[in-house]
Amino acid sequence: MRKPTRRLTAVAAASSLATLAITGSVVAVTGIGAPRPQEVRFNIAAPTQAPDPFIANGVAVGNQVPLYFSSGIGPGALNPAAPAGTPERYIDPAQFPGGVLPAGVTVTEAQGMNAMARIRENLESQGLSLSNVISMRIYLEAPPGTERADYNGWNRAYRKWMANVNRVTGEVIPAYTPVEFANDTRPSRTNLEVDTLPVAGWLVEIEVVAAYTKR
Repeated sequence: MRKPTRRLTAVAAASSLATLAITGSVVAVTGIGAPRPQEVRFNIAAPTQAPDPFIANGVAVGNQVPLYFSSGIGPGALNPAAPAGTPERYIDPAQFPGGVLPAGVTVTEAQGMNAMARIRENLESQGLSLSNVISMRIYLEAPPGTERADYNGWNRAYRKWMANVNRVTGEVIPAYTPVEFANDTRPSRTNLEVDTLPVAGWLVEIEVVAAYTKR
């Protein structure tokens, strides 16, 4: 297991009250205490109280829920116009034509978009989707010449794939359009900044836990 060597930063969930609800691909319920054997319960305030939470405070999983644990997945080296081993090599031209980033889009954001597409492919290979994700861990490396990982850039990428649907209206939240995957799931999540990632040029690596639940 990788040991962060510079700083370890846990991203805290937005505060919420004691109401618990299922979101995403499972039927909404509320409750406190141990989950039922086939229950997946997200610790998020009720939709009327929190129509757009960022992440869940936690997730309770019953002992009969089958889970899938991905390995750490980073962005694909899809930009041959950039030198090997550079962050720009991991910009996906399918997402950013020519590997050129629009104004305001950072390389960490672009790598986050690329890595999330790879996570989606990984899940789909097992009959799952991003709506089945219940927990995420993200490793970030600071871009060259900077002192700190680009959390804001990563979070912008995250909203293109996760937590971008209003839980009351069921509509994609205008601030996040256009999205790559309309998804009301808010998983539990932790971000860690590390000195280095295993592939030269990576700034983002993601691992997820997904639950096989009834749609």
